[in-house]
Amino acid sequence: MNGAESLVRTLVAGGVNVCFANPGTSEMHFVAALDRTEGMRCVLGLFEGIVTGAADGYFRMTGTPASTLLHLGPGLANGLANLHNAKKAHSGIVNIVGQHATYHIGYNAPLTSDVEGLARPMSGWVKTSPDAQSVARDGAEAIAAAKGHPPKIATLILPADTAWNEADGIAQVPAATQHAGYSPQAVAEAVRVLRGGQPTLLLLTGQALTEKGLALAARIAGKTGCKVMGQTYNPRMARGRGRYFIERIPYPVDQALPVLRDFRHIVLVEAADPVAFFAYPNKPSRLRPEGCEVHRMTETGENSVAALEALADALGARAADAPQQPKVELVKPTGALSYANVAMAIACAIPDNAIVVDESLTTGRGFFPPTGSAAPHDWLQNMGGSIGFSTPVSTGAAVACPDRKVICMVGDGSAMYTLQSLWTQAREKLDVTTIVFANRTYQILRGEFTGVDAGEPGQRALDMLNIDRPALDWVALAKGMGVEGRAVRTAEEFNAALADANAQNGPRLIEVVL
Repeated sequence: MNGAESLVRTLVAGGVNVCFANPGTSEMHFVAALDRTEGMRCVLGLFEGIVTGAADGYFRMTGTPASTLLHLGPGLANGLANLHNAKKAHSGIVNIVGQHATYHIGYNAPLTSDVEGLARPMSGWVKTSPDAQSVARDGAEAIAAAKGHPPKIATLILPADTAWNEADGIAQVPAATQHAGYSPQAVAEAVRVLRGGQPTLLLLTGQALTEKGLALAARIAGKTGCKVMGQTYNPRMARGRGRYFIERIPYPVDQALPVLRDFRHIVLVEAADPVAFFAYPNKPSRLRPEGCEVHRMTETGENSVAALEALADALGARAADAPQQPKVELVKPTGALSYANVAMAIACAIPDNAIVVDESLTTGRGFFPPTGSAAPHDWLQNMGGSIGFSTPVSTGAAVACPDRKVICMVGDGSAMYTLQSLWTQAREKLDVTTIVFANRTYQILRGEFTGVDAGEPGQRALDMLNIDRPALDWVALAKGMGVEGRAVRTAEEFNAALADANAQNGPRLIEVVL
């Protein structure tokens, strides 16, 4: 076999059985190897940002890395924004990037670039295979890195001649060096803090936001009186009826500061010390109050559920201690569309065991309370802030969980970055309902313009914040990608469109005209 085939077989043997791809000339031997090897599902994306975002969504729902296939440095560069988001979400990805043949690089052909230099900022592991005999072994190391504690984006760069030259065979993935654990000393410190009686916040993300992790946090909150919250943005959160409802730290600094003002201690369970998303004149970057002590209980990659269980046991917190859940009565809204009745319509329509991918930005800031009473579901958010995240992540989540409805919520400006996701969803017959909030503007930037004290926007500034000349026709755009779409302008129309989408499998798009 050649180097490319040894790599594909190593990937399959190592449990990597999905490849999101946008290949070019240098990757043709890898494409041929995919064609000859059983056990690998190949999913084409028409833009590299779809490929990398889909791999992020796949990992979030399975905990298992997928592979990507990207074309040289420019192809990698096209995918870097969603690799940034994936890195911030601690998603494991085996990121395979083609390169010119080793003997061709020195000629400085038009596509020659520093691929390793491009890869390093968004990767936790980077290597260029030097020859065909090394490819399988390097691939096995990449898989081990992607599956590690914490998981990493592992970028393996494959020169064309290492792919087509003869190789020795497949390689075995190295065994994990250790299982995820936690620090008993850090748990003991959390016990001391929570027994101290001072206002304390238990701040969660990662594995702590699974259904079991939240149930343990509820016991701890009921026993000690501490407040439990999530980060502003989280890779995945179990939500809906029967799950412990928690709020997140608000995005706007002026809202976050009063929420955190009275805490004397914050116990971090995978979460980061709260900071503002951006710097603003005359506003603090650190959101916790002066004198508030921070205590790290678990890091990303540690076993946060086991740590929470040990914490609950040490505190004597039982299931009966969990507080009563707030309930929001869900009633299908009527009349003109507003942020409130859009939120209520979505809460009413979320089907059991759905996956909600949220890039709704300003439109969706009020979605959390009503959807907390929706049917049980998982909620995925943009961890890195690079927009164009939601439609590719929805695509990868749907590949990972074909038996679950995926609901993608996205603003019209963000959706234009990775519109091509709809084509992949149509080709693969993925069960994704994309809800585009069409307010004809980069609404979040209107707020940020004011937030940074940039003054009152004039016409030229407004021209860079609005996307209304011409207005985007989302129904036509969806049709061009092979996806059925409809526009809605009233709550009744929105309710009906959601019901129709839930009643059918396959991709649908709903344009919510605001």
